[in-house]
Formats: sequence, structure tokens, C-alpha cells
Amino acid sequence: MAIAAGTPEFTRSTRAMFLGGFSTFALLYCVQPLMPVLGHEYALTAAQSSLVLAVSTAALALSLVVSTVVSARLGRTPLMVGAMAVAAVMTLLSPLTHSYGQLVALRAALGMALGGMPAIAMVYLSEEMEATSLGAAMGVYISGGAFGGMAGRMLASVLGDLYSWRVAMAVLGAAGLYAAWEFWRSLPRSRHFTGGTIQWRSAWQGWSLHLRDDGMRALFALAFVLMGCMVSVYSYIAFRLQGAPYGLSQSVTGLVSFLYVLGIFSSVWAGKLVDRLGRRNVLWKIMALMLGGLLLTLFSWLPLIVLGMAVFTFAFFAGHSIASSWVGRRALALSRPQAGLASGLYLFFYYLGSSVVAWTAGLLWPHAGWAGVVGLLGACLCGGVLIALRLRQLEPVVEAAPAAA
Repeated sequence: MAIAAGTPEFTRSTRAMFLGGFSTFALLYCVQPLMPVLGHEYALTAAQSSLVLAVSTAALALSLVVSTVVSARLGRTPLMVGAMAVAAVMTLLSPLTHSYGQLVALRAALGMALGGMPAIAMVYLSEEMEATSLGAAMGVYISGGAFGGMAGRMLASVLGDLYSWRVAMAVLGAAGLYAAWEFWRSLPRSRHFTGGTIQWRSAWQGWSLHLRDDGMRALFALAFVLMGCMVSVYSYIAFRLQGAPYGLSQSVTGLVSFLYVLGIFSSVWAGKLVDRLGRRNVLWKIMALMLGGLLLTLFSWLPLIVLGMAVFTFAFFAGHSIASSWVGRRALALSRPQAGLASGLYLFFYYLGSSVVAWTAGLLWPHAGWAGVVGLLGACLCGGVLIALRLRQLEPVVEAAPAAA
């Protein structure tokens, strides 16, 4: 029997998933506000300092594709718990490094470990939740990620300012270990998971199936755009606000991450709205809203910049919640046994966008500044709006899941 909203199992599941999202994004993105500090300490360019995050997301993208296959053998829960624990240990080891290269290597290992969390969480929810409760459950998971991204960035900024970036990493690593223990304690056992052997031939067939589907390709492209733009904005806004004419401190700049709290509400709101109106009628409007928020950041007046960041952040989490749950339901309609592979592919492109777009924006920063970054991201988001409009015309897959695909 699938887990329905309002039951004790739903409460336990969403609590665990909130913690999983929190830990994943806190540990992954805690280095983002520290990039200017690392750049100063190790004499790095903006693009070079972005590698401390880019290698993590690139390794995560590669790991995600494999983890969905391996989970068929190891099980969903053990892989998620192990991913959270190993990532916390990598973070705890980061303060002990003696060079930027060592830190980057640990961050790559962290990315590889975290590959066992996001895609498997999406698969777990798609397998265990009732279709009418999936949107809300996915929204809670993503809101946990929003809170984790916010808390990780803010704590790193404040602790880095008061003490050092090494103290900040140690504190966040300890918090990650505690979250892993609570996750293991709270998550109900899988009821609809059937284990088996690792079959790479079947996996290749599943990847091909999803990549041949027009809807899946469009959703994967949206994933690339969504995360590429989000990481780029939050990576380089610190360079903008700490420079002239604003001259804000690291701690004050880190407070911009408080806007992530909007994602806690927007992802749950979007899930409920989609359950009522349908994904195809909502997603393109969310992408357009995200573009509008980005354009507001071009103004030089600080309150307008913050407003633009708020709108942009709100729309990002709503869009990601809609697109990720759409992938889960459409994948079940295409092929239930291979549905988990679709989640892995979605997140592969999601984190690939994070690495590629953010690194490219870093190359533009020294020459064109914030206007160049916004130009690149604006072009990406215009493409995202067109893709979402294309999805609106897409024929649904009705063979296995007529109501949700």
C-alpha cells in the first residue's frame, strides 16, 4: 500500500527527506560564499575559485547516473544513508588540507558520495508515495534542500568571517553526520522496492528509452538550465556585492542566502498547485518568472537587486519541484522497472548545468562583470521558457499512469 498524505508514515518519510535535502545541499554549497576568501588565500581567479564547487557538482553528476543502477542491488535506504555519512566525513576532513588542490580533491570525493542521495530520494518517493501525494512529498524534500542551501551558505559566511573557513567546514561536517543519523532513524522501510542484480545492459536500454522520449529530453534540458542559472547567480553575486560600489562584508553578503527560505514555501506551494492545475499549465510561467527576477538584478539599487534575487530564488525552487516530479511520474508511465534511471539522468543534467554554466559565467566575469553573467543566464532562461512551452503541447504518456505523466 502506497504512503498517503496525512498518515504517520508520510510524516516520517517527509521528515527524513527534509533532513536528506538539508544535508545534501548544506554540504554541497557551503563553499559557495567562501569562494572570494579562497581566491584571496590561494591567489585564484574567479573561475579558478569556482572549481571548489564545480568539481563537486561534476562528480555528483557522474555519480548520479551510476547510483541509480547500483541502488537496485544495494537498496535505496542504505545507499542514501551511506552517501550522507561519507559526504559529512569529507567535509570534516576539509579543514585539515594544506593546499587548494587537496581541498578540490576532497570536494570531488564529496560529490561522488552525494550521488547516492538526490536521484535515489526521487526514486524512493516515486515508488512509495501515492500519486496524489507525490507533489507535496517532493516539495518537502526540495524545501529541505532549500533550507540546507540557505543554512550552509549563511553559516559558512558568518563562521568564516568570525573565525575561518576551516572552522565553518568543521561545524557543517558535524551537522551533516547528525542529519545522516536522524535520516536513518526516521525513514520507513521500502515497501515497493524489489532488489536484483546490477544489469548494465538493462540500464543502457533504460537510459536510451528515456533519452528517446521528447518529453524527457525537454525536462533534462530544463534541469540543465535551472541549476546552471541558480548556481551562477549565487556564485558571482558575492563578488559583485563585496566589490565597488557596495563593499559589503562576507557575513552581510552571506545573508543573501536567507532568500533560500523562499524555496521552502515555493516548492511545497508549487507541488500543491500542480496537483490542482497540472504541470504543463504552470511550468512555463514559473520559468518566465525566474527570468524576470534575473533581469531585476541588473539595476544598481541594492533593494532592487535583493528583490530580483528573491523572485529568482522563489521561481527556481518551484520550477525544480515541478520538473523533477514530472520526470518521476512520466518515467513510471514509460517503464516502471526503469523509472529510477530517469531520475538519475535528470539530476545528471541538473548538476552538469551547475558545473558548465557556472564555470562559463566565471570566464565572463573578469571581462563583462555582472552584465555579462546576466546576459549568459538570460539567454539560457529564454531557452528554458521555450522548452516549457513545448512541454505544454506534449502528448501525455497514458499507458501506465494516465493521470500524472
